[in-house]
Amino acid sequence: MFFLLVKQMAEREGVTEKLKADNQMEWVARMNNIRSRATEIVNNDIIYN
Repeated sequence: MFFLLVKQMAEREGVTEKLKADNQMEWVARMNNIRSRATEIVNNDIIYN
């Protein structure tokens, strides 16, 4: 579930391999944000409910 969410969010927000090649720091920051949000969603849906 986590990996699927990360993939879907990245596609929706335009976080692509091209961005990774062009601006690595921006890509890392955006992916960290996406992973953090996905973790919160998974924790809320699976662990806390």
